[in-house]
Amino acid sequence: MMQIFIGGAVAFLVTVFFTPVLIKKFSAEGLGQEIREDGPQSHLKKRGTPTMGGIAIIAGLVLGFLAAAVAGLLTSGAGPGASGWIVLGLTLSLGAVGFADDYIKLVKGRNLGLNAKAKLICQLAIAVIFSVLVLQFPDARGLTPASTNLSFIRDISTFNIAIGGAILGGALFMVFIYLVISAWSNAVNLTDGLDGLASGVTAIVMGAYVLITFWQFRNSCSYGASVGCYSVRDPLDLAILASAALGACLGFLWWNAAPAKIFMGDTGSLALGGLVAGLSVTTHTELLMIIIGCIFVAEAASVVIQVGSFKATGKRVFRMAPIHHHFENGGWAETTVVVRFWLIAALAAISGFALFYGEWLTTTGF
Repeated sequence: MMQIFIGGAVAFLVTVFFTPVLIKKFSAEGLGQEIREDGPQSHLKKRGTPTMGGIAIIAGLVLGFLAAAVAGLLTSGAGPGASGWIVLGLTLSLGAVGFADDYIKLVKGRNLGLNAKAKLICQLAIAVIFSVLVLQFPDARGLTPASTNLSFIRDISTFNIAIGGAILGGALFMVFIYLVISAWSNAVNLTDGLDGLASGVTAIVMGAYVLITFWQFRNSCSYGASVGCYSVRDPLDLAILASAALGACLGFLWWNAAPAKIFMGDTGSLALGGLVAGLSVTTHTELLMIIIGCIFVAEAASVVIQVGSFKATGKRVFRMAPIHHHFENGGWAETTVVVRFWLIAALAAISGFALFYGEWLTTTGF
């Protein structure tokens, strides 16, 4: 429990004190955000606001995780297991893609960075590596960081059985992992369009996963629990990661809340999207994450619906996509949209955790 607290506290402190350093440096160098000309006109005043604040989020997340790891070594002599390192690696890899995208935007002075093909190749390569690694490193009980199963709260079906072969099953698992990583990273990226929206929603999602992973740790099959136990490798490490991400997002939100002094950019949004994807896979809750992260789902779905409708009929369903701009163009103040989306995110997180905990009560007979 202390490691979880240390991870979150250190991440918050690092981010809340490091972010203003970035604001000062980026402002002095003129590294400001370009704004879409076709977006809400009220956003034009944000042109020039420093971006790439995701660097501070990543710094807080990494240092928080490492501080908790050192605390674990000092108290129990045990360091983080494979799950924590692999999910952290996924987060940093996508953060690197986001950094490259942000850097190109700033150097070229345009609103578009990496082209779609380059992003696709990078995400595909990262997904393939991640899908291989999460099926390696079995512990004493043979548990790997992930399994070739589709899961809600526990495993519900296996890709190998579904198509009748280990080789094809492995290939299908890679495709599934690519879809998960691509979907969540792009969904968080699309959500990052209003001051404090993505950082606030991600903090809420991470808060839910601190509770979920801690409960999996307390009731792990690896520690002698029986009825209702969870076959998840390294749940404590995942709880520390979620806590560090929560602290980092809150520390960044201090400066990112309206009126934002800095934006996280793709550096932050792609990294956080990767963390969301990695946690869903390694906690065996891919489908539950859809409920907990419903704001991200709605943002991505609104873009798909808008593009599909326009191509098919020439008409738009929303005033503007992603959906937060639909409400802005409908007359809602930016802060109103953000706070209401936070409220929905909180309700979704509570509902998701209630389903998770309710399933445990049903399984154990309480």
